[in-house]
Amino acid sequence: MKTVAQSVEQLLKSRPFLEEALQENIINYSALAEKLQPEISLLLKKSVKTGAVMMALRRYKSPVGVSKNLKIQQAFKNLGDITVRSNISAFTFRNTNTLVNCHGKLLAFVSDNTHLFYAFTRGILESNIMISGAEAERVNSFFKAEKLLNKRDKLAAVSVQLPQDNSKVAGLYYQLFKHLAWSNIALYEVVSTTNEFTVLVEEPVVEQAFSVLKNLKN
Repeated sequence: MKTVAQSVEQLLKSRPFLEEALQENIINYSALAEKLQPEISLLLKKSVKTGAVMMALRRYKSPVGVSKNLKIQQAFKNLGDITVRSNISAFTFRNTNTLVNCHGKLLAFVSDNTHLFYAFTRGILESNIMISGAEAERVNSFFKAEKLLNKRDKLAAVSVQLPQDNSKVAGLYYQLFKHLAWSNIALYEVVSTTNEFTVLVEEPVVEQAFSVLKNLKN
């Protein structure tokens, strides 16, 4: 039979932000126990006292938090240049057999205009194209026969250079997303390569997103 302690552990592990805040001792145990008590009672299918939940919280031993991971701290210190590009347009097209031909036309144009911001991601059912807003009409022309699912203008791209060994650092992307989320920054799109991380956000919050990523280096 599941215990109160096991139920508390289950809930905390499903909410990493909460677990990390608890580990940093910035959460009131009594208030958290009151909040979790109804869920614990539901999981155990019996009434559970708040005091029992609070005791389980105090005894809970969380794994070493990624925020205290020395590899992550070192990776943040080694973050490279942060670049901001404004006036980005993003298109979402339904995947078809002819979409790749249209994309070939766009690639030929982009290869001759290397100053442009350009990114492409392909999913199972749809593909995204992100390009400098000045060339939005060119995308409309090249893809005019394709099914446009969504289009957004006035976006901005914030790119950060990651250290060479970032793929070996567990939790690095979690920390990037966490700090952006805690600053209430919604991400329209995320694009990454081996050593580069880019987020697309609405232009009004681009300075805030830049500040969040820059502060990670400190």
